[in-house]
Amino acid sequence: MSDLFESAGLDEGTPRPLADRLRPAELAQVVGQDHLIGPDGPMGRMIAAGRMASIILWGPPGSGKTTIARLLADQVDLYFEQISAVFSGVADLRKVFDAAKLRRRNGQGTLLFVDEIHRFNRSQQDAFLPFVEDGTVVLVGATTENPSFELNAALLSRAQVMVLNRLDDAALETLLDRAESDMSDKLPLDDGARAALKAMADGDGRFLLNMVEDIFAFSDGQELDAAALAQLVQKRAPIYDKAQEGHYNLISALHKSLRGSDVDAALYWLARMLAGGEDPLFIVRRLVRFASEDIGLADPHALVQALAAKDMYAFLGSPEGELGLAQAVIYLATAPKSNAAYKALGAASGAARQTGSLMPPAHILNAPTRLMKDLGYGKGYEYDHDTDVGFSGQNYFPDGMDRTSFYQPVDRGFERDVKKRMDYWAKLRDRSSHD
Repeated sequence: MSDLFESAGLDEGTPRPLADRLRPAELAQVVGQDHLIGPDGPMGRMIAAGRMASIILWGPPGSGKTTIARLLADQVDLYFEQISAVFSGVADLRKVFDAAKLRRRNGQGTLLFVDEIHRFNRSQQDAFLPFVEDGTVVLVGATTENPSFELNAALLSRAQVMVLNRLDDAALETLLDRAESDMSDKLPLDDGARAALKAMADGDGRFLLNMVEDIFAFSDGQELDAAALAQLVQKRAPIYDKAQEGHYNLISALHKSLRGSDVDAALYWLARMLAGGEDPLFIVRRLVRFASEDIGLADPHALVQALAAKDMYAFLGSPEGELGLAQAVIYLATAPKSNAAYKALGAASGAARQTGSLMPPAHILNAPTRLMKDLGYGKGYEYDHDTDVGFSGQNYFPDGMDRTSFYQPVDRGFERDVKKRMDYWAKLRDRSSHD
């Protein structure tokens, strides 16, 4: 660690933050990532083989990405070079690669750690390719964003993506134990406050240790309960980037909870999105879509409820209008489900693409001119209301195309009644075709 402080113009006597003092000195001390660094994990196998491949570390803040990269360099005897995509440009990359080439000629390999690698644009990412391919550097990129969205396919094909977990309760408890050992004192928290502290950290080990340092500094040694802890430390805002993957993960979780008729889970994901600052109109647009895609005619009122939620929010705004979203979520989650209309449109669209420009049958065409009448437009058309049962059973598909059944209603909710009507019309149609 002395190198870090010397490079920053500090000396060993300078006070160091708790999170830095507790930074693991070996991979075995890293918590919460055994699936990667354990003997059977991909990093564990690389270390055992003495050979490092380029990797992308994808995980939430405070999960150990930087620490793991540094320790990997130590394990395989590579020079550790660190840059941040936030502060580096092409000129900085050129200097890094030139230095790595010189070290390589002198028999020393380089592990290049690029923090927030997703911040580099596509052309900057392409600059890595030749140096990764020829072994000038072993690239270890760190990102909190989904690499499949943010990184070039060419770069991804040359690096293995490894997913770090957010730290669970056991991992956070291990960090608290280490902090207490370093401070030679027990955290002045009762059991409820200790649990609340871990919940506030939201899986971020660095954030947890920073809060621990504040508690030791400002609590005056008095034991705190959860309420007193909340007053002492600022509550962590949920990690939720409305423009990135979290935005899509949570709306997907809401949609699938609704589809699974789990009203409580759906309400939870709604609340998570609202707490994260999501635009309620983005949420309600998904509710309107869901009402048609996953419920449809199984409950025609579902769409009415979703649109009413939109109108209520537009009228009242936040926070009162959010109750309309909650009401719609409850209604949609508990409604009978059917994707029959969604599937019917997909099947009909496929048939429309395959059949091209087939004309409607002549008997259902209007004939506003003499020529059109002479060509047979409208000839033989039966007006359904003039029949005894209000149903003529005529063919409405194009000539040359067989009747196809696109819509298959389910035996749930209102669609059960729709199915009975369709079965009745099918019998009448079959009877008329034999007359």
